Amino acid sequence: MAKTKPNDTEGVNRYIANLPLEQQIALERVRHIIKNTVPEAQEFISYSKPAYHFHGMIGGFAAFKNHCSFFPWNAQTVIDFDAELKDFKTSAGTIQFTPDKPLPEELLQKILRYRVAGNLEKMKE
Repeated sequence: MAKTKPNDTEGVNRYIANLPLEQQIALERVRHIIKNTVPEAQEFISYSKPAYHFHGMIGGFAAFKNHCSFFPWNAQTVIDFDAELKDFKTSAGTIQFTPDKPLPEELLQKILRYRVAGNLEKMKE
C-alpha cells in the first residue's frame, strides 16, 4: 500500500503568503485546481515547495524570480503533454508559467488525472 503524507496546509499557506501578490494569486489558483481535481490528495511541503500526494506524487508548484513552475513529478508527463504545452517553457519534470500566462485549468486537470491514473496503475503492478 502506498505511503501517505501528512497534510501540512499551514506550511503551504506560509509558502504562498511569503510571495509577491501576483504569484500568490497564480499559485492559489493552481492549488485550488489541484484540490478540486484530486480532493483526496495530501498537501505538504517537499524540497521546500508545496507538493501533492495521492498514491504517489501527483504534482507540486513553486515561485521563482521571473516565473512560476508546476512540477508533475514525472518527466514522462512533460513529454506526453508536449503538444499541449507548446506555449510554455518546459524541461524534464517542469512546466513554467507566469501570472500573466497561467496554465489552462483544463490542461492542468488533464495532467493531474494522468498522474493519478499512473500512480494507481503502479499500485496494481
